[in-house]
Amino acid sequence: MTTNRRHVLLLGAALSVSLMTTACSSPGDGGSGAAAPPSASATDLQAALDAGGSITIWAWEPTLKQVVAGFQAKYPKVKVNLVNAGTGNDHYTALQNVIKAGSGIPDIAQIEYFALPQFVLAKSVTDLTGFGAGRLDGTFTPGPWNSVRSGGGIYGIPMDSGPMALFYNKEIFAKHEIEVPATWEEYIAAARKLHAADPKAYITSDTGDPGFATSMIWQAGGKPYKVEGTTVSVDFGDAGTRKFTSAWQQLVSDKLVAPIPGWSDAWYKGLGDGTIATLVIGAWMPANLETGVKAGFGKWRVAPMPQWESGGKATSESGGSSLAVPEASANKALSYAFLKYAGVDEGVQTRLDAGAFPATTAHLASQTFQDKKFPYFGGQRVNQVLAESAGQVVGGWSYLPYQVYANRIFNDTAGKAYVSGVTLQDGLKAWQDASIKYGQEQGFSVR
Repeated sequence: MTTNRRHVLLLGAALSVSLMTTACSSPGDGGSGAAAPPSASATDLQAALDAGGSITIWAWEPTLKQVVAGFQAKYPKVKVNLVNAGTGNDHYTALQNVIKAGSGIPDIAQIEYFALPQFVLAKSVTDLTGFGAGRLDGTFTPGPWNSVRSGGGIYGIPMDSGPMALFYNKEIFAKHEIEVPATWEEYIAAARKLHAADPKAYITSDTGDPGFATSMIWQAGGKPYKVEGTTVSVDFGDAGTRKFTSAWQQLVSDKLVAPIPGWSDAWYKGLGDGTIATLVIGAWMPANLETGVKAGFGKWRVAPMPQWESGGKATSESGGSSLAVPEASANKALSYAFLKYAGVDEGVQTRLDAGAFPATTAHLASQTFQDKKFPYFGGQRVNQVLAESAGQVVGGWSYLPYQVYANRIFNDTAGKAYVSGVTLQDGLKAWQDASIKYGQEQGFSVR
């Protein structure tokens, strides 16, 4: 995931209300839920490649340029038009607009995991089961694979993943004789020790981030969202949520996290000068540190995500995208053939060579991948830690079918805990109430 993509995710860019209205008031649009999904055999896919044609892809992910070049070299009769219609909000708004207009719709669209449920519910993307996606069980790590599945259908092919890990400044830890924390209790103790030794230094920064909060709750075993079609429930009173809030509240209340927004100039500076000593973040972060925090060269390392119980092996995901085929695509067989090339076959290695982090189990298990040494991280084999995390993602997580909107209102609700006397738990209750209210207004059955 690029810096821009993550920045947009943190801002919680929203799809317009009309997408949700379409999802709830026009269940027949884009095909009846009872209709059999389209299908094509391997022979059909090969025939489509041999016949050739033109497909249009809307995506912002930079390594897809190399993937498209490789695909066209292998299948010269196929012309791929790769269009950057914007990132996050701009991309989704443009996509929703052409779907509503019924013209100009791309054959393939990049859709982040947290946003995909909205398009699935609106019946705007194709169930890929009949094209062979149903045979891909075991191809991808649990987090991304679960994120593209809904109600027995498969609505995207994972492009990348963001299993979480602890990125830490080894130089700062050594200077203040701080051990790498294996649990969140140890992490809080490290935060206290660091800030006491240097009041200008913080264990991390946090000003309120919906993606981080939900990933932490996910790791803690929380399941605040339950989704069955247009019936959803939102409950931040569960044990996993409370586990997170009781721990993180200590850091917020005692001012042990830097009040610096992620991806800001001050944030990059803090990562470079050691005043922000750790990040708990997705596996796509190494490239961002290498390019954005050059002053940290040789100082940073990667360790497993701290655990809620000593000896635990539970992680969660942060970020990542799929490639989906809009329901209105006129060339679905050729589109799926590209998805398979990009997400399962040769295109995966092309993206890895360009700096992406895979969602495929075979590539994650590859000795070459795991043995890669990162000079920025002092020669550490970073991928070994990240690949292990990918296999430990807690199952059963769901996003709301209007998660993009929910993320946008996080700072107006839960975010108040960072700037006032409101507790994180009460802030999440306010987020819950606002999310329920919005869902009901859009025609969802929310409890």
